[in-house]
Amino acid sequence: MRGFLKKALSLKFTFRIGTSTSLIAMAILIGALSGAANMLFRTTLEFCKEMILHNGFQLLGIERGGYYRLFTPLMPLTGALLLIPLSYRFGSEVRGYGFPSFLERVNIQDGIIRLKTIILKIIAPALTIGSGGSAGVEGPIAQIGGGIGSLIGQTFKVSGNRMKLLIAAGCAGGIAATFNAPIAGVMFATEIVLLGNFELTSFGAIVVSSGMATVVSRIYYGENPAFHVPQYALQGILETPFYLFLGLFIGPISVFYIRTFYWIKNRFSSYGNPYTRLLAGAFIVGCIGIFFPQILSDGYEYIESALTGSMGLSLMLVLAFLKIFATSITLGSGGAGGVFAPALFIGAMAGGAFGGLVNHLFPSYTSSPGAYAMVGVGAFLSAVTHAPLTGMFLLFEMTGNYKIIIPIMFATTMGTFVAHRMMPESIDTYELAQKGINIHAGREATILSSIKVKDVMRRDFMTVRDKVNLKEFIDLVVEGSGGFYYPVVDSKGEMVGIISLQDVRKVLYEEYIKEIVTVGELATEDVLTLTPEDNLADALHHFAEMDIDEIPVVATDNPRKVVGMLRRGDVISIYNREILRRQTE
Repeated sequence: MRGFLKKALSLKFTFRIGTSTSLIAMAILIGALSGAANMLFRTTLEFCKEMILHNGFQLLGIERGGYYRLFTPLMPLTGALLLIPLSYRFGSEVRGYGFPSFLERVNIQDGIIRLKTIILKIIAPALTIGSGGSAGVEGPIAQIGGGIGSLIGQTFKVSGNRMKLLIAAGCAGGIAATFNAPIAGVMFATEIVLLGNFELTSFGAIVVSSGMATVVSRIYYGENPAFHVPQYALQGILETPFYLFLGLFIGPISVFYIRTFYWIKNRFSSYGNPYTRLLAGAFIVGCIGIFFPQILSDGYEYIESALTGSMGLSLMLVLAFLKIFATSITLGSGGAGGVFAPALFIGAMAGGAFGGLVNHLFPSYTSSPGAYAMVGVGAFLSAVTHAPLTGMFLLFEMTGNYKIIIPIMFATTMGTFVAHRMMPESIDTYELAQKGINIHAGREATILSSIKVKDVMRRDFMTVRDKVNLKEFIDLVVEGSGGFYYPVVDSKGEMVGIISLQDVRKVLYEEYIKEIVTVGELATEDVLTLTPEDNLADALHHFAEMDIDEIPVVATDNPRKVVGMLRRGDVISIYNREILRRQTE
């Protein structure tokens, strides 16, 4: 017996955690931390609301109405003043709507997010929203969760692709904990953060993180849905077309929101210093709040009023458009926050206004305005973000009303389709598209977009005079640089066409023809060209489209002056090298 134990104790056991197991373990940790971060963020926000907005209203007597309401702008101005030191010290990490930059960092760059960024995303939005600035908490909490995922990835030294997945898992956890909506958190991460590109293993990690964050949140806040609303249902099959028309109504408004948001942001960017802009934006939003205090802060209580059908048609329509301008001004001027909550507010008001109209015209066939306000929440969010599944599941989980799922499917699909046809980019990708970044193309393709043709083109190329006969041309090729395509130039050295060895092959063995036919007569005159400032992504597209191996590069100021040749093989080598580098990170 003693010998047996001795042998047993002398055995060396090896235990190796598999890749999927370690991924799930990290997802559990990220979910738990994201849920805890959500509690910290919401506590900070409620503290700022209580200290600035609520106490300020009481102290200045704004709640009494009348001329006391003229003090309303002091609330957003207070938040802006408190934000200035952070804006001075940390700049763009604090100011404005940071989610597009976050998507760029996750999908294009290395995904490294520091603890400092997470802390700033807790404090800065709390100051802006807590003082009455028109913005939402969902974008910041997604970035906070994503930052936690990045920190975990950095701790365990994961690869570039794994880092992206952990960040998405953190975003899912943040959204799930905020709305008590685990499925919506998963959809948000896959549709918006990962841009619809995910595998089964990544999907599992996101689901685990989202579920864990929801568990942590429910332990503290309970299992109540985000909004308490009546259980609306379809009046009948004849009501279905009205929800399709609601999508048609929502789609153009969402595009108006995106265009207005970035137009105002660009206008603010062209005036004054960032601190003056911040104060000016806060003052303007406060002035709007004098007459329509509903647009201040995240406006959740007014969303619920619209969902219960207790707001008038005209007021909801006015509030929808005022919220668009207030949010654009708040974030465009440098206030901190997200666009998620404002989108829910705008969708509720626009949907409620539409519902009030159709219910007035067709009372026997339609539900109350509250039902349309509810559907409008999901439809507008989907149209603005181009993420229909996120809108569908978020609305379902926020309200707990399964009977509304069919109307939301119709309205969401139609609204997203219309918005996408009118504007291919969502509110999260529009800014990146303006900078020339096609984030949907993926990291490697986007890197190619940043490389200019002038950095890769070959300058040691050979041109051929148009009067040279084919025999002389073949002799030049034998002694030349080994290319396959050759620009044909006139006496001034300007390109008049291009000739390839394929063009010469059919007369290669006809000696008499080689001495009669000139290069200019055989050359192709319709030549596809690039300029040195074009990028490799466009060049690769041209190579594939035309099925050619070389393209002449011409001067930007003279399309007939050849300055280089770009080869398909050189571009592919750059592309493959980038893929290899990213895989080994």
